[in-house]
Amino acid sequence: MKLAIFPLLAASLMLGGCATPETRLRTGLNNAGLSKAMSACMAERMVDRLSLVQLRRLSALGSLKDKQLTDLSLDQFLRKVRALKDPEILTVTTSSAALCALR
Repeated sequence: MKLAIFPLLAASLMLGGCATPETRLRTGLNNAGLSKAMSACMAERMVDRLSLVQLRRLSALGSLKDKQLTDLSLDQFLRKVRALKDPEILTVTTSSAALCALR
């Protein structure tokens, strides 16, 4: 009986771990000033295309938010991403932003 529970527990732990990077990125994008809808759409696409290190760098952009702005323009956000000096992050972020803006 105990052996039957182990695979179920292991599977649930793996699934829980997979959701964490997307959730962190979505929160970071939202804290950076992007709308909730745009943050969710972009995080869903980007989490499969970037490494964990790159995702952490992106989610840290939330600390740069100007507290007086309610929504950051996409252009302002992309300038912040460009400042990270990682061409792959910029490419994935730009393409995700473009596709999500069309939704």
